[in-house]
Amino acid sequence: MKCAIMQPTYLPWAGYFNLIEQVDAFVFLDDVQFRRGSWQARNRVLLQGREHMLTVPTRRMGLDTRICQARISERSDWWRVHWRTLEAAYGKAAHGAEVLAILASHYTTEASPLLSELNQAIIEGICRALGITTRFVRATDLGCAGDRSIHLVNICESLKCDQYLSPAGSREYLEQDGFTGLTTVGLAFQEFTPVPYTQYRTTGFVSHLSIVDVLANKGVGFTKDYIG
Repeated sequence: MKCAIMQPTYLPWAGYFNLIEQVDAFVFLDDVQFRRGSWQARNRVLLQGREHMLTVPTRRMGLDTRICQARISERSDWWRVHWRTLEAAYGKAAHGAEVLAILASHYTTEASPLLSELNQAIIEGICRALGITTRFVRATDLGCAGDRSIHLVNICESLKCDQYLSPAGSREYLEQDGFTGLTTVGLAFQEFTPVPYTQYRTTGFVSHLSIVDVLANKGVGFTKDYIG
């Protein structure tokens, strides 16, 4: 069985879903330190032809706060602002109505007060729309100990995986930690290069935006192939 392990991020880019699509089990790494200002709470969309950052406001918390404990601030109607921004950015795009329908339920007062749960719900909802049937697991449900690579090894072994697929950006620290010497689990690295596509209200191409951009501009069918 092949697995991948990633922090639950907000409105992830297409490469995140490429990783999910390639494995049998995908683990939301929600038991590690929450970092304010990281992709855990923000991502980029294209608004009027320019990059625009959407950030979910979170409560001030201690440095030992884990991702699963991070709470969304109640002092802001952030969800209303984000929804209006998404409508303005993609409402008139070729497939804008389609993607907004996929996301609508997450931008209400009923949304979870926990950032990790919000992110996971959005990710799983997009996967359902794309027909991705990968099994999702929360690291907090596994209770695995260890730091860095040892923590990843313990997660892989608890799931009885024989191969771990890692994002290419983690190669350096995995090799520094000697991942392959810690376990019999095989190690492979993701290979995904975003290919330019036509975007709404711009003649150029802005890469590494939220997958919402691909969906709104090109639709579900194209996006399935794009991440495949």
